[in-house]
Amino acid sequence: MKRIFTPSNIKKISKCLKAAQVNNMTDHFRLVIENREENRRISVDLYPSAQLGKKIKGPLAVVYTPESHLQLHNCSGYILSDELGEVTFVAESGDKISGLVVEVGAACSLYANVDRKLISSDFTTLGVEAVLSGVALSLAESIFEAKKAASPESEK
Repeated sequence: MKRIFTPSNIKKISKCLKAAQVNNMTDHFRLVIENREENRRISVDLYPSAQLGKKIKGPLAVVYTPESHLQLHNCSGYILSDELGEVTFVAESGDKISGLVVEVGAACSLYANVDRKLISSDFTTLGVEAVLSGVALSLAESIFEAKKAASPESEK
């Protein structure tokens, strides 16, 4: 299992999100993101290796807001965007991908079970309701391409 939430990666993530607090808990890291202008505050918990089943462990990203609790299991990686002020955490399962986007303004979005082909398609051919997920997750295409290139099947 690739280590995604290492201390050095947590530093990069917290810097991009301008975290007000970063706490190294026993089994995870907690980042607190604040937007004082809009009176918003969220917590982002990043578990390097969470128990996700009887014999399954994997990276877990969790976002707590006053109104919601979001989880992304088996996180494959993340994309930092200082320009957009956000971090996109991604996970994949077969030909489906999911992404949890956390913004520097203490907001978040979840795109779940999106067809992998969507992120490399012509967005002008998509319905308005599908464009946002395609654009948001297209940032993560580099993660999936790198994994594909490194897999034993790609060497055949």
